This record gives sequence, structure tokens and C-alpha cells, in this order.
Amino acid sequence: MAKKKKEKKGGKRMKKRELAELLVTFFRTRPETSFGLKQIFGSLNLTTHPLKMLCVDIIDEMLEENFLVETEKGHFQLNGRGQIMTGVFQRKSNGKNTFIPDDGGDPIAISDSNSAHAMNGDKVKIALSARRRRHDPEGQVLEILEHSDTPFVGTLKVSKNYAFLLTETNTLANDIFIPKDKLKGGKDGDKAVVRITEWPEDAKNPFGEVIDILGKAGENTTEMHAILAEYGLPYHYPQNVEAAAEKISAEITPEDYAEREDCRDVTTFTIDPKDAKDFDDALSIRQLKPGLWEVGVHIADVSHYVKEGSVIDKEAVKRATSVYLVDRTIPMLPERLCNFICSLRPDEEKLAYSVIFTMNEKAEVKDYRIRHTVIKSNRRFTYEEAQEIIETGKGEYKEEILELNKLAQILREKRMANGSINFDRCEVKFEIDESGKPLSVYFKESKEANKLIEEFMLLANRTVAEHIGKVPKNKKPKVFPYRIHDLPDPDKLENLSQFIARFGYKIRTGGTKTEVSKSINRLLNDIDGKKEQNLIETVSLRAMQKARYSIHNIGHYGLAFDYYTHFTSPIRRYPDLMVHRLLTRYLAGGRTAQADKYEELCEHSSAMEQTAAAAERASVKYKQVEFMGERIGNVYDGVISGVTEWGLYVEINENKCEGMVPMRDLGDDYYEFDEKNYCLIGRKRHQKFSLGDPVQIKVARANLEKKQLDFVLADDKLPIKK
Repeated sequence: MAKKKKEKKGGKRMKKRELAELLVTFFRTRPETSFGLKQIFGSLNLTTHPLKMLCVDIIDEMLEENFLVETEKGHFQLNGRGQIMTGVFQRKSNGKNTFIPDDGGDPIAISDSNSAHAMNGDKVKIALSARRRRHDPEGQVLEILEHSDTPFVGTLKVSKNYAFLLTETNTLANDIFIPKDKLKGGKDGDKAVVRITEWPEDAKNPFGEVIDILGKAGENTTEMHAILAEYGLPYHYPQNVEAAAEKISAEITPEDYAEREDCRDVTTFTIDPKDAKDFDDALSIRQLKPGLWEVGVHIADVSHYVKEGSVIDKEAVKRATSVYLVDRTIPMLPERLCNFICSLRPDEEKLAYSVIFTMNEKAEVKDYRIRHTVIKSNRRFTYEEAQEIIETGKGEYKEEILELNKLAQILREKRMANGSINFDRCEVKFEIDESGKPLSVYFKESKEANKLIEEFMLLANRTVAEHIGKVPKNKKPKVFPYRIHDLPDPDKLENLSQFIARFGYKIRTGGTKTEVSKSINRLLNDIDGKKEQNLIETVSLRAMQKARYSIHNIGHYGLAFDYYTHFTSPIRRYPDLMVHRLLTRYLAGGRTAQADKYEELCEHSSAMEQTAAAAERASVKYKQVEFMGERIGNVYDGVISGVTEWGLYVEINENKCEGMVPMRDLGDDYYEFDEKNYCLIGRKRHQKFSLGDPVQIKVARANLEKKQLDFVLADDKLPIKK
């Protein structure tokens, strides 16, 4: 009997074309699945090294040709996209425009010549261009489907026959031409808000019309309003909304007293920043018996006054949050509501929504109830006043404050032991005069009084979320907005681990959620008080995901809570108002709410929160530049806080103001950017500038229009350019 021919390991030798056909069939028959290389080798029986290498080469070519997409590192899937796509156009003043597909795929580069004059935020239809080898995908705008209504902010340059808006935005390289009849009374040097009306194909500049005149450039209110307008945030309250608020009665009716739990005789107080006017939370405490306390977290009952669908509610939805600029607050609600009717002011009877806890000396919650209440605050404390009582043991309501502080510290210890991450950052604040000019910088630290309030707010938020979200296994929870926080990005965590190793620190990048968060806490404890603290905290925060709102609960990683929501600030956050309304509905036995509607509101609230934070940062940056503008030529010690291909960012130690040392001012060497190791290295002299390095800088330039500070290295002999 003839011997069976032994089959060669890895099957017969294959030509490139044969293997390519196998791969095409493999992916086309599994269009929805993403595969790693090992899975592909195993499925196609590629066991020899040459075949595996050939397979990798073919996959590279298929990526180049857009036949495959890399869904994550080393994983590939059939490209389901066609050549025609719709999505959002993102314009950049440096010409590096991108297209973000609606299907959430990778961004696609669009050159200016292929942009059809689309503006930032426009909804467009594009065609994918033929892919060039070793180049990222590129496209061409075929049609602008929907224009973005985002206005532009800048300074008017008015001449005899025409005018331009000079913009400092990073989304438009061209100034905007404005016909004289579209100036709305604007004069040369005015700061204005302009809407683009058209951009003819053969015109170098877009055409626009003035929507609003903000005032003279350089004046404080003008510049703060300009920042708000730049981010699409309101800087005036609509008159019809103010008028509606004026009609609301502040009177508490007999029906209100009858329907609510009366907490007016329980010792109650507020603890807030010294400049606060909107007191939306208060604490009460009384001893029920030795070792047992009743602690009330009382929140302004905004939903009693602001009815869903009303003119005030519609404006609140649009705003979604109050905005805190460096020198002013732009409230979510009209002033009559946030600073008067709803604000839990001392010695005034107020309607509240309360979570009332029965707690023992170990801060264990033995029972709780959620009630609509009537309260009367006995005292308004500032954080500084409450802190003094905690530190000295003396002052009004000292027994109550000291007991609450003791309970809060136990709650905090438990939270940290469960893996809650302790990001305790100091905030930069400005002392400013009545005209808005910054006089000095100070740092706001979170002390025990701040943490006392924080712990009880966290407890109330978590309790409300658990009350609605925690249901038996066979039961579906009702629709509810949660505050969620996902696990850290693994790649960013790995980068953080490599970065801190340079300073001699370690963190865990694998293991359980609790193990990773505890190792981050150990790191934060280890760097406390060290010169690298601020820098490592900043890089650590970048490794974290952003918290957001959603009806789909995944827990809150940073707080180590399985259920968490926002209930405690309905005066300044719209999600809290949603939570109040749904809580009332569900406690009364109401049916579940519409999921799509609430998820959309959650997404909008998350987006507005990010926009408000960006505007707040821009206002701080403006004041930093204004403050340092009077200190040109001064020398300061600092630390390298950012490394990019265009230069170094340096943060000054004594005031945390950040500026840039541009590449051109780094001396007569050519520097290469090492992105992985956060450093610039000189080719000739091998001078190295790394993230976290201490440097001495001289303030060179301060550009208020661009909110930009330029530094030069103090030991560099380059002249300071004026």
C-alpha cells in the first residue's frame, strides 16, 4: 500500500495572489467581525513564518486601499464604508481640515482646495479620494448639506467703502468681508459677533453680517462676552424669560405646608463660597438618641417653580448649566429664581427636596427617606468660617459642624478604601478690581469644610441613584439620568505608567478596577507636596475618561460607585432638575419615562458642560495673559508642562500661568520631537527638554487677542521680541 504523502506544515506554498483571494473571501464572508492577526493565521492555517509575513504585507496593502479598516491596534475588519459619506466638516486655520464621518469612523483629511468653502461644523457629503501609498485617507467635499450657525467673534476693521472682521479663531484663516449696510452700527475697533452669509466660489474671503456689537475691544465686559459668544454661549438673559420669572410667586401656600415634611425647627445651615448667592444645598443635623443622628441634605426645590415645557424651562434646557467665568456667573436660571426664590437663604422659609439619613457614630446609614420639605436655614456660613470652627472648635453651631465633619471624614475614608480616586487639585483664582483688572493670583485649596459638604452631597446623589436604579434581578429599572464615568483608557494608562517611571513612581495598569484605582491613589499620595505634583496630576487626569450623563448606567469609576447621579445642584445644572422631576414621578408610582428623550437631554447636557468648562478656561487664560502682560521681561522659575512639535509649554511655579517657548526661540539647533518620551532633543548639541524639567524663563510677549503668552529661556541670549 502506497504511503500517504506527508502534508507540508502550513499547507502548500502559496503565491501572493492566492493568499490575497483567500483573505478577500475570509473578510467578505464575515463583514461584521473584527479579527486579530492570530485569529486570521489560525483560520487560514498559516503556520509558517513566510506565509504569516506575506499575510501581514497583504493586510497592509488592503488597509492602504481602504478594503480593510483597523478597528483597534492589530485588529482588522472589512471596510463597510462606501466612497460617498456624510458627516461633519472641521475647518482649521492652518489648512489641516478634517471630516468626521457620521458612522463614527476615523477622521478623513480634506485640503482647502477640496473643501468647497465648507465652514467649521457644516454637515457635508464627501467622496473618498484614491488613497496614496503611506498617506492617511483624504476626501473632497461634494455638497454642503447643512450650514453650521456658529457665529464668529473678532474685531471690526472699518474703512470708507467696506469692512472686515479680523478673527483670531483657529478654525478660519480668512478675515470676513462685511458690506457697509450689514455693520449694524459697528465702528472701527469694536468687538463684534458675525454670521457668515455666503462664500462665493471665486471669492478669497467669506461674506458676513454683524449680529451683535459687544463693545470696544480690550474692555473687560466686552472681552468676557466675546469669550461666551466664541463658544456659542449666551451673555444676555431673554427679556420674556426674565418677565416670566418675575410673575412667579415666592409665597409658600397652606397646601405646600400640608403636603411637605416640616423641617423648620431642625438646626439647618448652608456652607458656600464667600461670593456665592445661589445657595442650592443646606445641611441639618439633630441627635435622635446617644450614638444616633439624623442628617438632612436639603436641596432647593427648583422643579416646584420651573415646570417642564415652560418658557423658563426651555431656556434652562438650552443653557443646561451655569457658566462660571473668572469674574462673573452666567446663570442657567433667571436671577429672581436662582438668587432669591430658590436660594436657601438664612432666616427664610424655603421649599426643599430632601434626603434625610439616620446614621450611627460610624457613619453607617441605618435608614433614609426622600421627602419634599419646608426648611428654614439658621445660618449662612462661608467655607472659611466653617473651617475656622473645625480648626478651633469654637463658634456658632460648633457641636453640629464638628459632628458633621466627623461623620464626613469617616464617609471619605470608606470611599477611598473602596477605590475612589482622590484628585484634590488646587484651583487658580484671581483677585480682581471693580474694572476686572487682575491684581494678584491666589490658590483655592479644598479643606475639611469643603470636603464636609462634598461627602454629604456624594451620599445624597448616590442614595437617590440607588433608590431608582437598584432593582431586583428580574425587574427592569426605570429610565433615569445617571452621572457615569468609564474605566481609564488602557493605552493612556500605559503611557502614564511609562511617564511616571522617569520620576521613580509606579502604578498598576492591569488587575481589578479597585486595584488600579488604589494604585493611582498611592501615586497621588506619594507625589503630595513634591515639585512634580501638579505635572503628574495633570498627566494622570488626562489618562482618565470624562464623566458624563446617560440613562445607561455603567457606574462611576472615579468615585467607585455602582450607582451615581446629580441631584444636589438644580439651580445650576439641568440634569439635577431632570432627576428631581423623575424622582417625584416615580415616588408617586408613575410609569417609566421615554428613554430616547432623556438620553438626548443627557447628551446635550454633557456637551454643554464641556463647552462651559472650555469657556471658563479661556477666561482664566485671558486674565493670566492680562496679568503677565504687565510683567514683560520678568524672570520666573517654572516647569515644562507640555512638549509639542512647535515648542515647549512652561508653567510658572509661583502663579501657575502657562506660556510657550516657541521652537524658533530655543536657540540655533534643530530639535526633534520625541512624542513617546514627551521631549525635544537637539540634533547638534543633544540638548534635551523633557516634560517635568525645571527651567527658568523670561516673559517675552503677551497677546491678549490670541490669549497667548510667549516666553524665552532666561539663560538664552536671544533678544526679547516686542
